[in-house]
Amino acid sequence: MFKERLSCCPLCKSRDISFKYEILSYSNKFTTDICKSCGFIFMNPQFDDETIKSFYSEQYYSGKSDYSYIDERGIKKYSSYVWDSRLKIIRKFAKGGNFLDVGCAFGGFLERASKWYSPFGIEISDYAATHAKKIFGDNIHHGTIFNHPFQAESFSVITMIELIEHLSDPKKAIEECYKLLKKDGLLLIQTANMDGLQAKSAGPRYEYFMPGHLSYFSKKNLCKLLRSVGFSYIKVFQPVEFGLLPKLLKSRGSFKSFKDYKAWIRIATYHYKSKIHCGDFALTSSMVVYAIK
Repeated sequence: MFKERLSCCPLCKSRDISFKYEILSYSNKFTTDICKSCGFIFMNPQFDDETIKSFYSEQYYSGKSDYSYIDERGIKKYSSYVWDSRLKIIRKFAKGGNFLDVGCAFGGFLERASKWYSPFGIEISDYAATHAKKIFGDNIHHGTIFNHPFQAESFSVITMIELIEHLSDPKKAIEECYKLLKKDGLLLIQTANMDGLQAKSAGPRYEYFMPGHLSYFSKKNLCKLLRSVGFSYIKVFQPVEFGLLPKLLKSRGSFKSFKDYKAWIRIATYHYKSKIHCGDFALTSSMVVYAIK
């Protein structure tokens, strides 16, 4: 179920690591360590590859497991508000070309992107990849960023939306994305900022501590990693780059009655709290990073 325990930080290779949290919220319990040198938090020991792959079955998308994710196919109309708004920002950096979504699930985002780009995806889940392949054929790689068939300098855009935290070797993944991008290509990463007050205050109760999440970044160490790999321009958005309205419209996909609109107060409050940040300080832990090769 678990690999051998890591003796050094997966990010900077420092041996100055120590216990951080024990996560008991799931049937698959795990522990995390923190690197004293770079602040990177990581699952240690990590679940083995077979266990990790088992997480992303049909039950993961249907909500029948204690670790699950929303099936985007049921709310595609509402998710499109976010996808389209995000693509509007992406197109300011790259107008067209090949577009790779790492962790593409059922391919909903790629369907929207295909209006301007040639869509490609990577998906580890048998269940989700099978569906995506019905739409995009061999443009979907059923596997990981570490074993893909794509050629170097093939892509104008690579997106990793709520994906990098799922990876056992995020440094290697960023290096691979750099190789795959054309000159001036864009890498988009959405993940949590563990230096945010939200994450620090919640501690082991922070919602990002999930069995499938192996890697936990801060804004500082993620940007440092991107620079070390060679990215020339980095811009961080807190909480997201596309604004509040698309998030409000997307939330309607889960509403059952008019009273559910009360959730907009919570969503808007969180969004504007996320605007309170300075340097390494952030009130919340949401972030999106754009990096240009």
